[in-house]
Amino acid sequence: MKFTRAMFLILILLSAMTFSRTITVGTSADFPPFEYIENGQFVGFDMDLMREIAKIAGFDLKFVDMSFDSLIPALRAGQVDVVAAAMTITDERKQVVDFSIPYWTADQSVIVKSESPLTITVLFSKGKIGVQTGTTGDLWCTDNLVSTGMLPEKNLKRYDTFVLALSDLLNGNIDAIVLDSPVANRFATTKPVRVVGIITTGEQYGVAVRKGEKELLEKINNAIKVLNESGKMSELIDKYF
Repeated sequence: MKFTRAMFLILILLSAMTFSRTITVGTSADFPPFEYIENGQFVGFDMDLMREIAKIAGFDLKFVDMSFDSLIPALRAGQVDVVAAAMTITDERKQVVDFSIPYWTADQSVIVKSESPLTITVLFSKGKIGVQTGTTGDLWCTDNLVSTGMLPEKNLKRYDTFVLALSDLLNGNIDAIVLDSPVANRFATTKPVRVVGIITTGEQYGVAVRKGEKELLEKINNAIKVLNESGKMSELIDKYF
């Protein structure tokens, strides 16, 4: 008997019926268009993605907002069951948590105030650079600018949220921010900032779970496959990007 795509989708959906529980999702809701709060509700690409995963996998969701660098410690401590926060899959993180199959690929961008004459060379001119603590932008700037002596350690300003970093940028307290390209593009359309350069990193985002949570991870992976197969993932991408 030929195993068709339709049969694959049906089997995945049927398997979800045996799994039912409330999953607490940790996120850092200051990262539009992936996760943010609007009218008191968690919205964004990642939030809708988790809702679609929950429908397929057969569980309910509870969202919890916290600083990005607190997410993995909270996951490991059992305070949340899942992290969905545009989190890049890295070898270092894979040592302490398990990741789903990738659902997004992104690079890093550099943004400055709209009226600023600065270009991407701001990264190499000892300017003040803002990043969110623990993000790929933080790691890239630390490894490629601070560790190489191109940027004094004191000039790399780390923030709990990008909202704080953006506020400091607009107030002239820092010269630029390094952050994920989709979010930089969103800020460039909604705030008086502009993108002055791209840092090609090709990082992949994944949903994180505690080490050893094989059943939950399998449900999430299967759901992501269903969303890709059914075209729903493309609908979510069109909605936010």
